Amino acid sequence: MSAAKEKTGGGWWLVGGIFLLAALAVVSLLTGGDGDFSREQLWQGLTGKDELMANVLWHMRLPSILVAALTGAALSASGLVMQAYFRNGLASPGLLGVSSGGTAGAVVTIGLGWASTSLWMMPAASIVGAFLATAMVLSLAKNGTGTERLLLAGIALNALLGAVTSYVLSNATVTYERNAQILFWLMGGLEDRTWEHVWMALPILPTLALLWPLGRPMDLLSLGAPEAQSLGVDVRRVQRWLIVLSTLLTALSTAVVGTVGFVGLVVPHILRLLVGAEHRRLVPVAIVGGAVFMLACDLLGHQFGLAMTAWTGRQFGGLRIGIVTAAIGAPFFLWLLRRK
Repeated sequence: MSAAKEKTGGGWWLVGGIFLLAALAVVSLLTGGDGDFSREQLWQGLTGKDELMANVLWHMRLPSILVAALTGAALSASGLVMQAYFRNGLASPGLLGVSSGGTAGAVVTIGLGWASTSLWMMPAASIVGAFLATAMVLSLAKNGTGTERLLLAGIALNALLGAVTSYVLSNATVTYERNAQILFWLMGGLEDRTWEHVWMALPILPTLALLWPLGRPMDLLSLGAPEAQSLGVDVRRVQRWLIVLSTLLTALSTAVVGTVGFVGLVVPHILRLLVGAEHRRLVPVAIVGGAVFMLACDLLGHQFGLAMTAWTGRQFGGLRIGIVTAAIGAPFFLWLLRRK
């Protein structure tokens, strides 16, 4: 009976998350840094009756919403997978340096001027950087995956990759455009996202689809490798798939929105408390929850800019999404450390 209730609860959380995601998408279409729309203007823009509204909605706001949803889902799922792989609730792409690896790859590509040669050069470089960072984390964690070892490995790796990024940035100051691109990737953001960025993020969908059937193997891995092997799980194969998919998800999101931290830490933790620890239910809920979290943080950033403009009488831009997620995630991480 309890298992049935848990499964029903997980289904309701998933349905509720989908409805919340749709509601946030509509609100995001109505509000933005370039002004708020009424429902009538929204309808006229979506149907093409108002050319100006249609241009703003179809070429500015809708691509940003889709990019936010895709990258939020990717980062949340990636964090969930890393926590299952390391059997450690503090593991996440940002804390372990995987996001920094993807960012370093993208930044080096920008600094060398390769990013302008092809649409797919940035994702390719980000994937290479993220996989190199993942390999370093795995090698450092070979002799143990305790919290202290993982955090120290992440600190060291983030410092090293930060030095690489800073070196490229210091040498790109002569080219304003490249410098601006690098700063964008370091802070993370959804500004000026276009349909090209949506195409860059689309590989996230098949990657998430490959992750979905791995829910039960992740449940068995949480018991320990020997126990999972005895229950018929090909542990090495599953672990390879998990690390490859997690790194791909992190790299693809980083290539599109830059470094956005703490999504992969905060969302899986909160949903695990709400839905339970069974990954067969947790994976789809985490995918939807990550998209919801990313859109909500983007809206918070816009509302902050509007509130500051109304309060001071001066024009304020919204907070970049990387700042919002850090402002939420850093206190949450400190709370987790204190709790553990």
